[in-house]
Amino acid sequence: MADTIYDLAILGGGPAGYTCAIRAAQLGLKVALIEKTDKLGGTCLHWGCIPTKSMLFSAEVWDHLKHAASYGIDGVTAPQLNWDNLLQRKNDIIMKHTKGLDFLMKKNKITVVRGHGRLTGPAKDGVLSVDVSDEDKGKGRDLQAEGFTAQTKTQVKAKKLVLAMGSDARMLPGYEPDDTILTNMQVLTLPAMPKSLAVIGSGAVGVEFASVFNSFGADVTILEALPRIVNVEDEEISKELARQYKKRGIDINTGSKVEKIEKNKDGALVSWTDGAGKAQSKQVEKVLVAVGRAPRTYDSAIDKLNIQLDRGFVPVNEWMETTEPGVYAIGDIVAGLPQLAHVGAMAGIVVASKAAGKYARPVRKDRVPGCTYCDPQIGSVGLTEAQAKEKGYQVKVGKFPFVGNSKATILDSHDGFVKVVSDAKYGEILGVHIIGPQATELISECVTAIELEATVEEMMFTIHAHPTLYEALLDGFSAVEGMPINV
Repeated sequence: MADTIYDLAILGGGPAGYTCAIRAAQLGLKVALIEKTDKLGGTCLHWGCIPTKSMLFSAEVWDHLKHAASYGIDGVTAPQLNWDNLLQRKNDIIMKHTKGLDFLMKKNKITVVRGHGRLTGPAKDGVLSVDVSDEDKGKGRDLQAEGFTAQTKTQVKAKKLVLAMGSDARMLPGYEPDDTILTNMQVLTLPAMPKSLAVIGSGAVGVEFASVFNSFGADVTILEALPRIVNVEDEEISKELARQYKKRGIDINTGSKVEKIEKNKDGALVSWTDGAGKAQSKQVEKVLVAVGRAPRTYDSAIDKLNIQLDRGFVPVNEWMETTEPGVYAIGDIVAGLPQLAHVGAMAGIVVASKAAGKYARPVRKDRVPGCTYCDPQIGSVGLTEAQAKEKGYQVKVGKFPFVGNSKATILDSHDGFVKVVSDAKYGEILGVHIIGPQATELISECVTAIELEATVEEMMFTIHAHPTLYEALLDGFSAVEGMPINV
């Protein structure tokens, strides 16, 4: 392996890394993918996107069962939650897609190198190298078959190098995750459904788990330091989600500073100062800390390269190039880009295409769809109303409630709305914000519209099938001009 010089070596086998590897191989490059664990897929597949959405789907089915009689289904009077089977289904889905990634590596003739990769410095004679050690023991891998012996290392050489190490869940200062104070990892392996849960942080991770455990009957409390939940969303979206969560019985506390978490025999006593400056506390069985993710640039010897980190993140240009020649960065470690699997994956496609000398377009932050899979779901793309005004646009807004959409009524899910933010002068769509049924799917049309710089008028004359949820988008675009049909 040490004598092989790859066209591209990628450090990290999450969605950013494996997508980059596959596209580079498709374009004819010789690729090595370095992954320190025994499974490809990264946080997204094993501890993030995939397992959480599996649990959210189970929660959605559970919520429907509560109303089975009204749907014409009798006999579902006392459903019982089988937590073990719920976790087993989650694990089965993970395993299926893990095997799928292994198959794709073989199909595309990508060399997967297992072990902990560390950078060795700038390129020598046009070749970059990564030392890969077996210190992580591989968790069940056959290291000997992979060329490792006890405490040995191998070296991967390549003409270009892609950094895709991913991220770790942040923890509150002074605390460590355990079986009471949880991150997204521990919460996915709880041996039993907790009766009560405090969620610190109300980003996507926080509100999604709040939704899951509330559906299954837990007493859920959200503690958020900022003035509103899901703060990255349009203000009206935050307001509507808070309204829906309170309606579901979720206790929301914004403007709240967590002071301490005291573990005891019954779980933990969480103390905080509320928005009015008053001391509050609550006894809960479990505490989920969901306060963001930190870039995993440590212990990679990145200091040996000509790269100045920004709070641990890697600065890049529009083509994901770092300040070290021949070295790219993609995924959660990149400064200034959302830490989303689909952003990392597209960045990987951009890098692979550029490395192969093929056509590519830079990732644009203002065209990244944001999806939150709570109930109700949230999907958004482009500028919020406030951001558009800050940028100097003369803003024109249209809103359409799902209560006017027949398919939403059929699905018994007619809370929420579509909000379209447009430029009044030219009619260009600047942003779309959806809260309601299947919002994470509906937003795809809006991403395409913004990518193609469509106008409100063009979307008003685009036929939308009936009866569908996405028909609500036609009314949303029409509402900009004050002419929705169904309200």
